[in-house]
Amino acid sequence: MDIATILGLVIAFVAIIGGNILEGGHTSSLIQPTAALIVVGGTMGATFVSFPLGDLIKALKDMKKVIMPPKEDMEQIITDLASYGNMARHNGLLALQPMVQEASNDPFKAKALQLIVDGTDPQQFNTFMEIELSSFETSEKVGVEVFEAAGGFAPTIGIIGAVLGLIHVMQNLSDPSKLGSGIAVAFVATIYGVGSANLFFLPVSSKLRYHVDRLVRQKEMYIEGIVAIANGENPRMIEAKLQGYLT
Repeated sequence: MDIATILGLVIAFVAIIGGNILEGGHTSSLIQPTAALIVVGGTMGATFVSFPLGDLIKALKDMKKVIMPPKEDMEQIITDLASYGNMARHNGLLALQPMVQEASNDPFKAKALQLIVDGTDPQQFNTFMEIELSSFETSEKVGVEVFEAAGGFAPTIGIIGAVLGLIHVMQNLSDPSKLGSGIAVAFVATIYGVGSANLFFLPVSSKLRYHVDRLVRQKEMYIEGIVAIANGENPRMIEAKLQGYLT
């Protein structure tokens, strides 16, 4: 579990709500269903227009990575690659065939090992795997782009809510009893728009981008390590080279 994410959300909300209370404001004044409907509905609508349904579903599934990040043991990967290098050096590249079956839950790793077992030229291997890596990165960044777009739409939708509230106020200047609710919707809609963008959508996008960058770096390490194995490099040198990915 990512404690930083939970702690960050708690700190942000406590600071904002606490500051409002210290200024003499009432928490109930921040609860405006009309403003929430405008901002949430408008942001969702704009985001749905911007992306295909499959991308939106994937983005929602990726949200769990913000709280439960994917497990990455980079040192174990280096150890495994050094071990593969040792096996290949003593028994040939065909000795890695059982490793392909073991990596069946990781298509990228399985394909890389299979290519090298099949005797693919290291330069061709690099070309194939760079294409695979580019496709992987594009696919994984879908969630990043969806939440980033929502973070851009939300403040603007908040401004639309504010304008709608002011229009309501201007239409009811003769009825003072309706002025308060109209002004409340106008200002609270702006708070909802800016707040949701900067406290949820954009932070989620940044955290997902961080995890994608880590996964891409992990794949790059696989490529580097397996090319070194194909070139017959010393397993100790392979391990020393890949240690640079940990810094």
